[in-house]
Amino acid sequence: MPSIAARLRRHPFPVAAHFDRVVALSFAFPEHVVRPLVPRSLSLDVFNGYAFVAVAMVWTRALRPAWLPEMFGQDFFLAGYRVFTRFQEPSGRRLRGLRILRSTTDKHRMVRAGNLMTGYRYSHVDVNVQERDALLQVTTTDASGATALHVQLDLAPHVADGDVPMPVGSPFSSWTDARRFAGPMPFTFSPEGDDTMVVVEGSRQHWTPRPIAVTSWQVSMFDESPLSEATPLLANAFVVDHVDYAWKRGRVVHATSVGE
Repeated sequence: MPSIAARLRRHPFPVAAHFDRVVALSFAFPEHVVRPLVPRSLSLDVFNGYAFVAVAMVWTRALRPAWLPEMFGQDFFLAGYRVFTRFQEPSGRRLRGLRILRSTTDKHRMVRAGNLMTGYRYSHVDVNVQERDALLQVTTTDASGATALHVQLDLAPHVADGDVPMPVGSPFSSWTDARRFAGPMPFTFSPEGDDTMVVVEGSRQHWTPRPIAVTSWQVSMFDESPLSEATPLLANAFVVDHVDYAWKRGRVVHATSVGE
């Protein structure tokens, strides 16, 4: 029987929040490079032979148990690192979602709460955000002072997607295809074992991601094995503002299929 701590990490109650802004960058890697990062009960969500690791920066406001008013919520910055995956339930239903690799935040209390209630591997970082006109720069540094994430973005509004060029080397030929990997996804998967998964379903309002240009990026996780075995390709980048988000209570599901 799972311990009390393990049961708490199953996302034990519904949660609500408002995202003031979400900036998501997806990077393409060969399938075999990403495969070791996900359990065998998950399949990689692939496109033209590539698997995708997303870096999402989320300016979060009023994260709280869904039954509490906003005044009791937590405000924080989150940088989350995820893999696009698929999971098959015993009913045969196939779910598309994210396997969380790690989560970083600027609030210590969020580290404690996140690691108590989820398996999303929270740690603390210092965050520096500089914004001037349409240019945005975000830098996070870990406890050792090393840069964990550094991105420079051009958030200038455009009339049409085609006004923003696809990143050089992207496996996508259009922003329509790229939007399939714009995250967040409807489901989040946290493995408890080889054949058991905690599945959390999310819902969102006013989700219209807009493509943006990335002028530079640095992700320290890509220097770690196994991702260091390949050169990441920036596949897409999107921004969306003012999103209401909600998550249901997590549920434990047994896998019936095994990823290759």
